[in-house]
This record gives sequence, structure tokens and C-alpha cells, in this order.
Amino acid sequence: MGEIVQVTGVKANPTDKGVEVILQTLKGEQLQITNRSAGNNFIADIPNAQLRLPNGDGFTFRSEKPLAGITEITVTNFDANTIRVTVIGEASLPTVELFDSDEGLIFGLTSATSSAQQPPQKPEEEQPANQTQPTQPSASGDEPIELVVTGEQDGYRATDGSTATKTDTPLRDVPQSIQVVPRQVLEDQQVRNLGEALKNVPGVAQNQSSSRALFESPLIRGFDAGSDILRNGLRDPSNSNTSFDAAGIERIEVLKGPASVLYGQGSLGGVINYVTKQPLSEPYYSLEASAGNYNFYRGAIDLSGPLNSNKTVLYRLNLAAQTTESFVDFFHQQRYFVAPTLSWQLGDRTKLTFAAEYINQPKSAGQQGIPAVGSVLPNPNGRIPRNRSVGEPDDKDDSYAIRVGYNLEHRFSENWQIRNSFSFSQNQAFRDLIASTALAADNRTLSRNLIHVDDQINKYFNVDTYVVGKFTTGSIRHQLVTGFNLTREDTNYFTTVRRAAPIDLFNPIYGQSLGPVIGRYSAPSLTDTLGIYIQDQVTLADNLKLLLGGRFDTFSSSTEDRIANTKQEFSGDAFTPRVGIVYQPIAPISLYASYSRSFSPVGGTTFEGTPFQPERGTQYEVGVKADLNNRLSATLAFYDLTRSNVQTDDPVNPGFSIQTGEQRSKGVEFSIGGEILPGWNVIAGYAYTDATITKDNNLPVGTILNNIPKHSFNVWTTYEIRSGSLQGLGVGVGLFYKGDRQGDLANTFELPSYLTTDAAIFFKRERFRAALNFKNLFNVDYFESAISRLGVYPGEPFTVQGTISWEL
Repeated sequence: MGEIVQVTGVKANPTDKGVEVILQTLKGEQLQITNRSAGNNFIADIPNAQLRLPNGDGFTFRSEKPLAGITEITVTNFDANTIRVTVIGEASLPTVELFDSDEGLIFGLTSATSSAQQPPQKPEEEQPANQTQPTQPSASGDEPIELVVTGEQDGYRATDGSTATKTDTPLRDVPQSIQVVPRQVLEDQQVRNLGEALKNVPGVAQNQSSSRALFESPLIRGFDAGSDILRNGLRDPSNSNTSFDAAGIERIEVLKGPASVLYGQGSLGGVINYVTKQPLSEPYYSLEASAGNYNFYRGAIDLSGPLNSNKTVLYRLNLAAQTTESFVDFFHQQRYFVAPTLSWQLGDRTKLTFAAEYINQPKSAGQQGIPAVGSVLPNPNGRIPRNRSVGEPDDKDDSYAIRVGYNLEHRFSENWQIRNSFSFSQNQAFRDLIASTALAADNRTLSRNLIHVDDQINKYFNVDTYVVGKFTTGSIRHQLVTGFNLTREDTNYFTTVRRAAPIDLFNPIYGQSLGPVIGRYSAPSLTDTLGIYIQDQVTLADNLKLLLGGRFDTFSSSTEDRIANTKQEFSGDAFTPRVGIVYQPIAPISLYASYSRSFSPVGGTTFEGTPFQPERGTQYEVGVKADLNNRLSATLAFYDLTRSNVQTDDPVNPGFSIQTGEQRSKGVEFSIGGEILPGWNVIAGYAYTDATITKDNNLPVGTILNNIPKHSFNVWTTYEIRSGSLQGLGVGVGLFYKGDRQGDLANTFELPSYLTTDAAIFFKRERFRAALNFKNLFNVDYFESAISRLGVYPGEPFTVQGTISWEL
């Protein structure tokens, strides 16, 4: 295989016959074309070439309706070694001619209807200087048509992702399962929280209610991932609901399995990466308004474009405001979201991006769950209404989050670059909430405590600096990533616990007097980490790729008990490797295998005073990735994931723990996403998850990890009419199934399986879109998750939401 030719620019110029698309490169004569046209689509693959543009790698560049008879032109990195140019004709295959020039490779495009439909040209008439000129280019125009960088992946199919490797690597070249929820899916489903977005990812479950609990707490492959949240590749461990608003998110990438080699502590079942919206080089303005039952109202604004004439300074501003109630008594929530982003192209090789985010979310504390007896288990008094709140009408959970940061990229050459990123986040909460403590023998009287949290503040600092370099050793190509990562997590809170009056679950009386204070807690903590990592993506041959990586972390932590006036400190280190291989027997098929590890620090000591070792995660995974066509991809993965060094009771020294516990998750996952036929999109998946305890001094071997269904599947599909009088009309339908799950770790009760149906109907015309979304269409009475025998979360009943949006 020859040298990879770098294409450093893409633009289009009008001609007297149509339009010419120029791939700008100094080595245009080296580019070879493979014609893969089908139907009305001209498709050209250019091997041994890659887009390397100043404003980003790996995304689709698109020009819509550049001339009559042509619907769309796209230029994209098809894989790590190929550029794909696609020209979609409205009624027939466009005519394309190829030319070489000093500027690069030129595609001369002529629609089959352009010559026949061109009206006679009138002589140019002199126009007043202040008259508005046509916005569409004429055949004789001199100004180039710049292709717009949308920063978006194509529809329901994602081809690239940075979460797995910190580089824009085609997903088919990554030896680990990674699923992407694209922006189009978030919009079509009108996603309102992280739980709704992750319904589209097989192998992900919820540990609490996805919409009404205090925290987002997803489970990936059986293990908690609530603290494994990334934002543009930087860890943001806050798992509160103030971490998510769809208005600022471009897509969500979920990397399955241990990821400590790149992201440090945690990351056992996987990581969730929010890829946020970035500034656009062309003006873009969008307004959106939504309304639904339970007094749901939402408005959003998305603004972007250049701030100067040469487009070196770009901005994006996302705003949203939302208010809603719920089927649960007393629940109400407001959310206010502001996210400005500014990018500055400092030169041909340097780009600086500043980003900030503010979320203010005052709300009631909502539902803390209802007892299992009376919901999923029989109760002689009857069934507890699913709208029952065990809290008080004046409960509150007021929180806000501020995030600021920057990303600096500098290219030394075409093959070497350095990136430096910084983020700071602060979450603050004020809470008065009720916690259930016991259900009396009469199965209707619930004992409760009031938990008052005064000014809980979590601060997190993250600095990540790394170099990306490409080089060869003989015929072997390398892409090296190496750098260091510094983090600091500072947590402070003061909690007071008081007795609250018991409540009758079937005839509640709220507003009773509080009892005495029974406890006060204040334990601020500070954790510092330093990680040094290296990764090499090795291309041994065009169809054989190796991934090698390793990271060494050192950490120190201190926790101060201000009530008891004590302080506990611990420190440690850990090494985490990753090895993977990808073999592609034919171009569309990737066979892969990988081994990876993770670590998570554990505070405390044994009876002998020995500090606890970090918990460990170890995963073996094999799988197949397939590009079924150029718009539809699928992944099949088999994995074996073990969590070791788990604390369990010391049988010799009561009151102390030892690290002999072990948990294991084995499973199969299948996912598919993309466009089946023109206008017909799908995202779907199935997961089999066998997550059990394999070693423990308290629970028997074989105990099933709670909230994890053995079988689950999801499918969401939409169809949009592309032509005719009904053009733009579309429908969507989704099925979401979760099998039986254990409600607690002791396996004392079970949550039944459920199947819910979502649907949508929408209409798009030009820049206008209107939609109706229906969730739980048949009003299925189900239970989403449980945290204990006293905390079972009923799922949401039927909801409807209408949305209207305009792009200006």
C-alpha cells in the first residue's frame, strides 16, 4: 500500500454546466477512483486518501441541492484509508467528469435534467448597488460555494468515534464494542433525559428511575456507570440529573467494557461520552417549542455562525428552558440551560475552543420509590397507587451545575499534533427529602426520615494533554497517542437527619410534625490523580490492525469527618493495559478480539491496618462488525467481564472487610443502525446479560446482580416520504423490552418483564418541522427499577408531546 494522500480542503465552484467539487491536495495525480455507483447515486471511493481539514477530522461534509437534479453532495472519510464522494440524483444518475489540476482532483457534475431545464439566459442588466443579490449562485458566478461543515454524523449510522481511542478512528477499526446515539435519533424520539437516550443502547439498564430519581444511574454490562460520564472525552464524574440536557448534545457515544487505559479510575462496565455541539462555519439559527401532558413545556434556541468575515472565529449558543410535572404526586421540575461555545482558528495549524455550560434545576425531590409489598408483591391492603409519593409536598432538590473549559489543538505537521484540554465543573445542591426506613407489620405504615442536605458542593478539575503522531516502521504504519492526565475531585457537604412522621401508604396524611434530630454528617473529601498513558494503533496490513495501550495512575485521597473530628488518608497506584486486534477478511467485515482492564480506588483498611487495594475489572471480548452497505452497520459482541477485589465481610474479625469478593458478567450484544432504504432508518439491539456474584462471604454464589435483565431488546425505526405531494411526512415506532430483574442484591423479590411501545408522526418541509411523540403508547403498567424492598420505581404511563421547530 502506498502513501496516504492528505486532502486539506473541499469546496465547490459553479460552472456553466453545473458545479465542480474540488478535493484540494498537492498530490491529486496520485488519487485513484473506484466507481461504486448504484441507482441514482454516483459513489466514488478514493483509496489511500484521508480528509485532514483545519476544522476537524472524520465528519461528513455536505452540500444540499447545489443545482437542479442533484439532491445532495457528500464527502467523508469512509474508513481509515478511503475517502468516499457521493452525489445523489433526484431522478437519474448524475453525469460526472474527472479532471486533474494544480489545485487537486476535480469532479465536474452535471445533472441529467440541468441542460433541458435551463431557461434561456437573459442579458445581464445593471442593478442598483443596494439591491439584494440572489442567494443561489448563478452559472456565471465567480464566488465559490463552500461546503458546510455540519459536525454531524450521517442520520442513524455513525462511522467514526473518538471515545475508544482519542482519535477519529472508524468504528470498524476499533477492537471493542462502541454504540453511538446520533443527534437524529435524539431529535426523532424527543429525548428528555439520559435514560431515554440509553434505551437505544443494548446492555444498558437503569439503577434508579430515569426521570424522577435524584441521580442518573445507568448500568452497563451489569455494573454501575453513573460516575463514568465523559464530556468531549474528559471525565465529568457528576451523576446528578444536572449533567444532561439534549439541547447541547450532538451525539452520545457508549464504549462498552473497561476504559481506564485512556480515562483513569472507574470505567468498569463502560463509559458514556457526551459529544457536544460545536460552532458552524455558516450561519445557522433554530427555534423549537414543545408541549405535552403533565404540564410539560419546553423551548430551545440554537444559534451558530462566524463572527468575522474570514470565518476564523465561530460561535454557537444553545439555550433551553423546561417545566414539567409527573404522574407522581407533588413532583414538579424546572430546568434552565445555557451553553455558549467559541472557536478561534489562530492560524493554519492552531485552533482554540472555549466552552461553558450552566444548568439550573429547581425541583421537588420527586419519588423515592414505593415498597415492593403492594407494588410487585401482594399486599393484603391492596395495591399501592403508582402515583403515590412517600415524601412531603414541600420536599425539594434544588441543584445547579457550572462547567467551563477549553480545548487547544496545534499541528506541527500533517502527521503530528498536540492537544491540551481543561475542564472545571461545579455542582451544588440543597435538598430536603424523605427516605423510607421500614414497613410495619400491618403492611401499610411506612417509617420515614427527613434528610436535609445543606449546600452540597462537588468540584472537579481535569487537565488532559497528549500528542498524536503518525509514522511508519518499514511497511508498518503507527498512530501513537501519549500524554498525561491530572484530576482533582473536591466534595463538601453537611447533612442532618431527623425523624419524620410515619405515613399510611393507602390513606396518607402529609404535613405532620418532624421528630428529633438523629444524626449529623459532614465528611468532605479530596482526591488527586495523575495518569500517564500511551497507545499505539498499528496497521500491520490493510486488513490487519493491532491496538496496544497502557496507563499508570497514582492517586491520593483524604476524607475528614468533621463530626467525629477524624481524618482518613490513603494512596495507591495501578497499571491498566489494553490489547486488541482487528482482522478484515473482506472490506465490509471486521473480526476483532480484545483484552482490557480497569481500576477503582477503595478507601479503608483491613483488620490488620493494610490499605485496601483498588477494585479491578478484567474483560475479554470478541466480536464482528459489518458494514451491510454504505448506510447500514451492525456489531455482534461476546464478552466476559470480571470485577475483583470486591469488599465482603471478614469472617474472622466482625465489623471489618476483606477483598475476596468477585462478580462476573458474561453476555452477548447485537446492535444495528443506519438507513435500510431511502427514507427508512433504524436503530436496534439485543442483549443477553448473565451478571452474578461468583465469590462472597455473605451472599451465595450465583446471586444475580439486581436490576439487570438477562434478555432485553430495543428497536426504533422511522420512515419519511421523500417525494410527491406527501414529501416530508414521516412516522416512527419503537419497541423496548426488559426481561425479569432482581429487585435487590439479596434476590428477595423480582421485577417483572415489560414491553413498551413508543411512536411518532412528523412532517418536515424546507426549514419547518412539526412532530407528535407518544411514549408508552398502550399505557403499560410496569416497574423500571428498584433500589431496595422499600424503593421500587413504577415506569411512566402514556405521555404525548408535540414539537414545532424552525431553522432560519
